[in-house]
Amino acid sequence: MTVLSDQVRKRGLNALLAYTFLMVVGFAMLMPLVSVHFVSNAGMAAAVVGGALALRQITQQGLALVGGMLADRFGVRPMICLGVLLRAAGFASLAFAGDALTLCVAMVVSALGGALFEAPYQAAIAALTTEETRPRYYALSNWVSGIASTVGPLVGVALLHVDFQIVCLAAAACFALNCGIALWMLPPLASPEAPRPMTHRLALVTRDRRFLLFTGLMMGYWFVAVQINISFPLLAERLSGNQDSVGIMFALSAGLTVLLQYHLLRVAERWLSTQQILVLGVTIIALGAGAIALAQTFAAFLVCVAAFSIGAILVRPTMQNLIASMANPQALGTFLGFSSLSLALGGAIGNVTGGWLVEFSGAQQWPQLPWMIFCAVGLLSAFGLFRLAPRAREAA
Repeated sequence: MTVLSDQVRKRGLNALLAYTFLMVVGFAMLMPLVSVHFVSNAGMAAAVVGGALALRQITQQGLALVGGMLADRFGVRPMICLGVLLRAAGFASLAFAGDALTLCVAMVVSALGGALFEAPYQAAIAALTTEETRPRYYALSNWVSGIASTVGPLVGVALLHVDFQIVCLAAAACFALNCGIALWMLPPLASPEAPRPMTHRLALVTRDRRFLLFTGLMMGYWFVAVQINISFPLLAERLSGNQDSVGIMFALSAGLTVLLQYHLLRVAERWLSTQQILVLGVTIIALGAGAIALAQTFAAFLVCVAAFSIGAILVRPTMQNLIASMANPQALGTFLGFSSLSLALGGAIGNVTGGWLVEFSGAQQWPQLPWMIFCAVGLLSAFGLFRLAPRAREAA
């Protein structure tokens, strides 16, 4: 990557914080309401909506590798701009989706945008930070995400009382604004070296066995983590009897992130290694999801959501830091794009399985079944990461 002054780095990182805020607000005000709107208001089956969410997930994260490779070849800023504009178009078209087909088309368009901007966005952070500043910046970035995650669902639920189309268009506007931020505030982050074939960068990834194993194990984490966008909102509405509970659930999760993100991580770092924090976080997420099997009231459900959120607070920055540290600087975008395959596959399976399990367990009168499965998958992932920890430490 191009050698940058400290002033340029600081300006770029501040721009990325603003970008992060708008990105998360735009996503959080809309996506948690998709399952509620299309199941409860449009009358679609939960499994169909879950399938559409899975299609978005696997398209975006499955093609994030392509976005990362293109960023290594053509530069970070052009790919971010193209990606956020496509995401804006996808969210705007979601406002007019009236059946399963148009819902899926809108999801695919928004996913293609995400595939183009996600890995370049992460590569920009990795390129503008240093080994010393990166952990703190990730913690700060996740804190900003927490604030945005608090604001987003509340704005989305408020706008939903006006019209679902307004929610979609407002979310699209957030991503359109990010195009301006990327154009005018991000420095050019292109490699000064002669371009190498994309297959060379991909080969660097496929030869890194530790990185491949880490990516595979994180599939289990994402299988459980995505339930907050499909199974959690459906249960929240069922327990409370109204759609406003979805906003309350996400506000609680985001509020805990804002309050605890920086301080909880600093306390954990005093006693545990980065890999141990990751294992602990995944374990807490698994147990939080499993405890929902015992929740009979909305208040009890919120306690489980709180535990789930604390686990996520520990996982997100440590996972990002590990991935960036393990990535080869010669193919930063490609490595970061490849890491998205864990979310692509694990998240897609989680979305489809989550929607299907909610319906199946309801029909069979086994309400605890989904949460027991989510818990088991999460604990298996945590165990695998625990066994990998010594190797991951060597890689970092």
